[in-house]
Amino acid sequence: MFRLFLSSFSTLFLFNSCDPAEIPVQLPTNLVFSLSVSNTDPSLVEVVATANMANYYTFQFEEGTNGTVESTDGTASYTYALSGKYPVRLRAHVSFEHYIEAYDTVLIQIAMDTSNIPTTGYSTPLSYPGYSLVWQDEFLGTELSEDWTFELGNGNWGWGNNELQYYKEENTQLKQGCLVITAKEQAVGGFSYTSSRLITKGKQSFQYGRIDIRAALPSGQGLWPALWMLGDNISTVGWPACGEIDIMEMTGGSTTNQGDQRIHGTGHWDNGGNHASYGGSIPVQNGKSYQDEFHVFSIIWDENAIKWYRDDVLYTTLNISGSTMSEFHEKFFFILNVAVGGNWPGSPNAQTTFPQRMAVDYIRVFQL
Repeated sequence: MFRLFLSSFSTLFLFNSCDPAEIPVQLPTNLVFSLSVSNTDPSLVEVVATANMANYYTFQFEEGTNGTVESTDGTASYTYALSGKYPVRLRAHVSFEHYIEAYDTVLIQIAMDTSNIPTTGYSTPLSYPGYSLVWQDEFLGTELSEDWTFELGNGNWGWGNNELQYYKEENTQLKQGCLVITAKEQAVGGFSYTSSRLITKGKQSFQYGRIDIRAALPSGQGLWPALWMLGDNISTVGWPACGEIDIMEMTGGSTTNQGDQRIHGTGHWDNGGNHASYGGSIPVQNGKSYQDEFHVFSIIWDENAIKWYRDDVLYTTLNISGSTMSEFHEKFFFILNVAVGGNWPGSPNAQTTFPQRMAVDYIRVFQL
């Protein structure tokens, strides 16, 4: 089934210096089309359209910035990057402003569109001496648990960082036992990129413990993946008074002190009305990658300190025993997101490729 519309531009007005005349434009008629997914390539959609008196056709596949195809013979094809249900809109034109229009939807099911999810990397156990496993998400099955809520749009001032993406629920999938967030070059809501941001606020929050998150990261200038936490009381006291624990952040690119080969762990808090922060970073091991294999990003957090680990290697410690560090003695909830652009990583450049993904294999919380 498809729906057919007549353009509101149905009359052409011609004027001369003597006698204005109204000449009706005859729009195309009998617009018929077929839309099919290729038998050999499940990411490829092929469309064939016919209409009486059409001079040319346009097809809008509504994915990314290159989703519009113009055709004179009524045929078009488009290759999708990810599985999903997409609207397809087509027009039979007499001229640019004079056309009839129809639309339909297509379901894309790419069996291995996340085949670049690594199969190797570091892993951590399901138990530690003296600790109990109090919460976990292994991201199995086909649907997220009710512990997660999506935050949508671009927030205020690009989520406070002048970020360039528009967050959508559709950019998150459960695949191969992982939660996969995909950043895409896709125009939505006035922004040139899309991605996803998920939180456990009001569902799951924790004070102290060992937290392990196993993940494989995206790469490229302007990518900004993060696995982090905010204090439950952010709605009442604001930031940074609520406290922030960045379990892992990466700013994509190739610079020496940042870039794809280095991750960061940081704490943020309020110090007498001013923002204070402390943290450290660690490069990937020689010959390894944060993109091509999994790593485990951990904190061990108690009443005295927060310690950051990458694959069980300690790389920075924040002392939180002082009276000015009260933020870190409250409950915090999780945030998972992949930002594009922003104050810290800067914008993507000509070498940045899309789509990019962050795959999260598990989150586990252990407490004494």
